[in-house]
Amino acid sequence: MIDINLIRTNPEMVKENIKKKFQNEKLAYVDKILELDGKNRELKKEGDDLRASRNKLSSQIGLLMKDKKLEEANKIKEQVKKNNERIAEIEKEEESLTEQIRSLMMLIPNIIDKSVPIGKDDTENVEIEKFGNPAVPDFEVPYHADILDSINGLDKESAGRTSGTGFYYLLGDAARLHEAMLAYGRDFMIDKGFTYAIPPFMIRSDVVNGVMSFAEMEAMMYKIEGEDLFLIGTSEHSMIGKFKGQIINEQNLPITMTSYSPCFRKEIGSHGLEERGLYRVHQFEKQEMIVLCKPEDSMEWYNKMWHYSVEIFRNLNIPVRALECCSGDLADLKVKSCDIEAWSPRQKKYFEVCSCSTLGDAQARRLGIKAKNDKQTYYLHTLNNTVLATPRALIAFLENNIQKDGSILIPKVLQPYMGGKTKIEVKK
Repeated sequence: MIDINLIRTNPEMVKENIKKKFQNEKLAYVDKILELDGKNRELKKEGDDLRASRNKLSSQIGLLMKDKKLEEANKIKEQVKKNNERIAEIEKEEESLTEQIRSLMMLIPNIIDKSVPIGKDDTENVEIEKFGNPAVPDFEVPYHADILDSINGLDKESAGRTSGTGFYYLLGDAARLHEAMLAYGRDFMIDKGFTYAIPPFMIRSDVVNGVMSFAEMEAMMYKIEGEDLFLIGTSEHSMIGKFKGQIINEQNLPITMTSYSPCFRKEIGSHGLEERGLYRVHQFEKQEMIVLCKPEDSMEWYNKMWHYSVEIFRNLNIPVRALECCSGDLADLKVKSCDIEAWSPRQKKYFEVCSCSTLGDAQARRLGIKAKNDKQTYYLHTLNNTVLATPRALIAFLENNIQKDGSILIPKVLQPYMGGKTKIEVKK
């Protein structure tokens, strides 16, 4: 959510930003907000004037009663009563207008950074840089579900019986590899100075509304029936929510944390669930990183964070590229975002494994998260990035580390988490 002062002082800039995001249907919201805000400020002035008048009149009543001027005192009492009645009406109108304004403000997209390329959707995202050699081996790389099957590592049939489509059992070395990758991502971030956290896996609706748009929530999140709780789609949500309503001493910034959680997503939309494989599923696990910092430091952290993802995947022998998200591909709260995509030698193309974003002060403004120094209190900036999400990272790992004989090499960084194993052999 942007600062309403921006709409008051520069509505055309806000409208131009809406056009850059190809959301012209929202242009009318800017004028409506200005109209409602004007009415609200007029009411506030009227209310303040009436309160001042009431206080002045009230002070006169005692003096008149003391001088036994009862008739004059009663007239003033009547006026004070009328003032109070009108103040009550104004407060009710103000409450209604404030809620209308807030609802519309929640729909206005954040101001994107000047460096963001303009484009309608993800087909117009721009490659920043490639890291590693996107090679295709001299043998056919099997589908990841077949690789897992060859090491007795995947059972979707049983998961279908217990839970339905979009769920899975990982078994044996596959399950161990899955956990090894997450543990490595966790320790990598701890070594970078991030504080490790395991957050709540359910959050209330006020936190959901603070960290994402309503459209995203509807498409992603599962609601707990009969309770004001949602299963998290990513631990970023509960990690940013941790600081809801807090005023943080500037000396304690930046706050850098890395969190583990299972993640639950409806996966509603054109993509659909993957019947056989693990690319798009209802449940997965993820290591996340978040940063809360001073506004002037957010771009520096943004660049650090996505480079951490590159470093992790290169240490796993996975070639990647960084892709700058265009304006039309940015969620409404985001100022700037990039995807890290892993190379798929089977498909001979890249696919998304991480997403790094700076949201400016949008989440902080919605959740009331501020920083303070000796001179002022201000909204801080929030950033998030995927450290490693599996099974997508697992898919990339399997495809890039499988050998001609079907065995899977274990890079040095994972060997301590795999009991010293250097290779996973085919079992059938």
